[in-house]
Amino acid sequence: MLNTKIYQAVYVLAEELLEANNRKNQVRFAELYADLKAICIDNEGTEKDHPVQWEALADFTEDGDEALALYSKALEKATEINAKDYMSSIAYAMAELQVQMGQIKEAVENLKNAKISANKIEDKELKNEIHDLLVELTGEKPE
Repeated sequence: MLNTKIYQAVYVLAEELLEANNRKNQVRFAELYADLKAICIDNEGTEKDHPVQWEALADFTEDGDEALALYSKALEKATEINAKDYMSSIAYAMAELQVQMGQIKEAVENLKNAKISANKIEDKELKNEIHDLLVELTGEKPE
């Protein structure tokens, strides 16, 4: 179960990170990123450890390989608690990054996994995004 205070802190930091990025304020972005990373590290291995914090950290990590490692950690934690919504969104985010990095085979695998997880969620927009990217990459309509 996600601690509401942690969710709020992560959500606020994510909004502030977006704003700092949009304003091209690298100093503020670095400070906020460090705060988010500290939340992840402080909560790691505790009952407060949750995939949402790791996914958010990955979302704002500029190094692709490092971001993929963080997404993998988030996906592992989502799988541990069988959180299908997080499993779907994390696998989709990983696939998008992998496409940017030219890792098409890996992206397709993540999209297939995201599609399986998405069967149990209500987010139709995410389901459609997963489907569309999978079709784009494979050239075939999945079942």
